[in-house]
Amino acid sequence: MSNLQEIGQISHYYAKIGVAVVNLKAPLSVGDRIIVKGQTTNLEQTVTTMQIEHNNIAKAAAGQSIGLKVDGVVRKKDIVYKVA
Repeated sequence: MSNLQEIGQISHYYAKIGVAVVNLKAPLSVGDRIIVKGQTTNLEQTVTTMQIEHNNIAKAAAGQSIGLKVDGVVRKKDIVYKVA
């Protein structure tokens, strides 16, 4: 089993564009593997693109809220983990 580190929580999901807003409590970078888990959510993917205020970024720090392109449906309050 992979080592999982909780890095944030989904605060909003935009279904039409497939983007989740994540409130980070640990750093995240493009290329990281993440798992999003919730009551009905179990999604694993590689971070391909993330934004802050519509600007593409490669790294985000703890305490920031980012827009994250997701490969499936996620829900508010789902937890985001980084696969170590």
